Amino acid sequence: MTYLRLALTPGEPAGIGPDIVVQLAGQQRHYELVVIADPEVLIQRSKQRGLSIITEIYDPMEPPKPGIPGRLKVLPLKTTRPVIPGHLSADNVTYVLDCLRQGVAGCISGEFAALITGPLHKGIINQAGIAFTGHTEFLAQLCGVSQVVMMLAAPGLRVALATTHLPLSKVSSAVTRQSLEGTLRILHRDLQRRFGISRPQILVCGLNPHAGEGGYLGDEEIKIIQPVLEILRVEGMALLGPLPADTLFIPPYLKKADAVLAMYHDQGLPVLKHLGFGQAVNITLGLPIIRTSVDHGTALELAGSGSVDTGSLQAAINAALEMASFQQKS
Repeated sequence: MTYLRLALTPGEPAGIGPDIVVQLAGQQRHYELVVIADPEVLIQRSKQRGLSIITEIYDPMEPPKPGIPGRLKVLPLKTTRPVIPGHLSADNVTYVLDCLRQGVAGCISGEFAALITGPLHKGIINQAGIAFTGHTEFLAQLCGVSQVVMMLAAPGLRVALATTHLPLSKVSSAVTRQSLEGTLRILHRDLQRRFGISRPQILVCGLNPHAGEGGYLGDEEIKIIQPVLEILRVEGMALLGPLPADTLFIPPYLKKADAVLAMYHDQGLPVLKHLGFGQAVNITLGLPIIRTSVDHGTALELAGSGSVDTGSLQAAINAALEMASFQQKS
């Protein structure tokens, strides 16, 4: 039997990323998980948590094997400074980003079937002098992709974003015909190739209240969104919208939809996180690799101090396994 080999980057070492990884290590796994991290950080965190784990250095020449409870395979990278839970250090930013670079390179080469990422702290990365808006944009750069789509998924709902980490004042100018068409093409294609949905049904939010109210509350729906939808409908895409966001997220609409496209971050994600926080997954569409992530932040105040919820990490792993299995079969 062939087992899938997944790569995992815990993210910010001072946050709860290492906590959820060492807590997950106690579970039986029907896949091989390779943690790209400093093994000393994982061992230290397990001791602080009162957990017992054994780290094994990952050998890429060995065939993938299912995980054994209490053991973690580690592709070792070294932090620059000793890690203190809850205390950020700009000196460790290079380490954090190198873990991601290693994971992406392994996925591109075919060594890993997918990459799962833990939470980063954008502030400390920028403080270190590196312009950084998020995982999504950084991974796109590493993969040499000009446009990607951020999509969060929870049981019963998928929400993709036309714009990601932008101030609200810049959203309107960022929603252009070109960018919106590219986003919808990526969303439609990856729902097909990653999830096996032959003809995805996509609901598209308007940008303005009441989807512009016929132009009285804004004209982006008339000038930008509607023309793009008409072009893509002619090609056969099943697109409904632009719809008012305040009434789109109700069962009569959602039961017909495979995904919702929101125009900006806080238009769609509050609904999804209310529905499935702790079980939601962040998925980057448009990459040549499979990447999923937890839906929460670094939670510095919880690092090294008691039990943490591994639900989102387990959901991210399950989503990666589902997509990688489908890709393997197709």
